[in-house]
Amino acid sequence: MPKPLIGITLGCKFKDQDRWFAISETYVAAVERAGGVAVLLPALLDDEALQGARQRLNGLLLTGGADVDPALYGGGWHPKVYGVDARRDATEIALVRLAAQTGWPFLGICRGIQVINVALGGTLYADLPEQLGSRVAHWSEEMGHLVQIEPDSRLANLVKASEIQVNSYHHQGIERLAPGLRAVGWSPDGLIEAVEVPGHPFGLGVQWHPERRLDSSQHLVLFEALIQAARDGWQG
Repeated sequence: MPKPLIGITLGCKFKDQDRWFAISETYVAAVERAGGVAVLLPALLDDEALQGARQRLNGLLLTGGADVDPALYGGGWHPKVYGVDARRDATEIALVRLAAQTGWPFLGICRGIQVINVALGGTLYADLPEQLGSRVAHWSEEMGHLVQIEPDSRLANLVKASEIQVNSYHHQGIERLAPGLRAVGWSPDGLIEAVEVPGHPFGLGVQWHPERRLDSSQHLVLFEALIQAARDGWQG
């Protein structure tokens, strides 16, 4: 059987008058190490292209990056919001909704979990230090923190533990959970750090960056599970 094709969403950067698509190679490395083939998805997909991606790709990986536009979840502007790109927001929200509706296996990382929540009707904290407090240094990857995991969740079954040590580098996070999502992981200050789509073949979002922790089986297994779900969907 050919290796599953996993679409990876690209970030957007601007240099002078040019707009660039870019992504850390760690996402590609994670997909390939887990047994998949990475296919890069630019933030310029129209409806026809979205449907084509759904038909040809076996799974979807939503990557980290800049902030989601607060207008998309009814939030006010905040001076710490940065890097908003309307085309990326629109593309990724459409991909999430398509994945949720059709059983397309997907994994969201950092910004990815936030996009999942917004796409399905939830809201975000615009800036965690100001709105949630600073008991946990979410913006300090070097420090990291523990995430408590719901025992009867898919995530707990994957990592084989009730808690996991994660890295942390974000200033936004889930405020109100979207209908249809289940919170399955929390940081010590109560922030939702992992979500699942109940009844979906594989719909998972995490606030941390497992692609930067491939030395740990607890983080690599998230990509392996995505690849396995992609294989199962192919067979089915």
